[in-house]
Amino acid sequence: MVFGIVMHETRSTLLLVLLAACGDGRTDLRTAAEPVVERYAESAYSSYAVVAIEAGNLRAAIDNFVANPSAQSLGLARDAWIDARAVYRPTEAFRFYGGPIDDPADEREPGINAWPMDEAYVDYVVGNATAGIINDPTGFPTIDAAALTAANLIGGDANVAIGYHAIEFLLWGQDLSAAGPGARPHADFLDAGTAANQARRRQYLGVVADMLVVDLEHVRDRWNPAGGDYTATFTGAPVESLTRMLTGIGTLAASELSGERMLTAYENKDQEDEHSCFSDSTKDDLLGNMRGIDDIFRGRIGASSGDSLAILIAERDPALAFRMEQQIGVALAAIQAIPGPFDQAILGEDSSTGRMAVIDAVRAIQEVGDTIVDVAAVLEVPVSTEL
Repeated sequence: MVFGIVMHETRSTLLLVLLAACGDGRTDLRTAAEPVVERYAESAYSSYAVVAIEAGNLRAAIDNFVANPSAQSLGLARDAWIDARAVYRPTEAFRFYGGPIDDPADEREPGINAWPMDEAYVDYVVGNATAGIINDPTGFPTIDAAALTAANLIGGDANVAIGYHAIEFLLWGQDLSAAGPGARPHADFLDAGTAANQARRRQYLGVVADMLVVDLEHVRDRWNPAGGDYTATFTGAPVESLTRMLTGIGTLAASELSGERMLTAYENKDQEDEHSCFSDSTKDDLLGNMRGIDDIFRGRIGASSGDSLAILIAERDPALAFRMEQQIGVALAAIQAIPGPFDQAILGEDSSTGRMAVIDAVRAIQEVGDTIVDVAAVLEVPVSTEL
């Protein structure tokens, strides 16, 4: 079954690999890398442009919900969050090398996708009705972008105040059900409704939605080839940028995805360690991240594929290019085989179907990370896949 999936997924790129293998393997790396890094930069800009649009749609849905809290408008806001996350997930393959999203001098990622999140840092939780910034008007008299930026990650990495997951928690609430996601009532946002500080909760949700759009548009604009400050730097140093590309997808596979996002939760058996625990969409996160690696390997923008790592590698080592493509296919299939929701898959005995599927996927993704190191060695570029 898995083999069939892999072969189906690889058919189009295999033709490119075989054609490329007929070329001159002694092609100068800088010349060969130029169209590959240009394609990557185009993909980054195109991807973040779509991400920013969907974040804007999420903000509009939240604005509508905040103005008129109802079960229907809450449902629409949740749907918009799911749509916004779907296009963001693959872009995490553009991380881990100091690019626009995690530039040490201008880092935006902690304000976009920081996790895991201590829910009590933001709002009430079971057993503590007065927890969080929302319920602390004395400590936080003003809820605005400046105050929440200052509060984000202060006092601990789990003190997440902004970003996708703060919005997720405010829309769904704690996930207290084995059968599904959180079930925060819309009345938490109604004056004289459930919980307390409903106006502050509405204000908080609106502010973090605005902040998310601002941060994502900033990342998009730095990749803009018609005025952004990063694309020219990236494409102007093709060999160095090839190293960045491999570092990004290698670190995502070998450390972040297989390790931080999967193995930690597997070992701890704790849903607090899963990526999107409130909406129960963690499995979709994992699959989207892996598809981001696949897109970069294939040089894919939308539905089209062009100059790619697959071709560049095949010019030098066709067998390695073929192995890389197969392993990506196996990893995608292994993630798909995890029974959802992810928080239930990590529970039970190691021999349980869910836990076996999770550890199988971890190993498959780690193999991709190992092969990326082999790719770097063949291209003779230095790559580290450790966080």
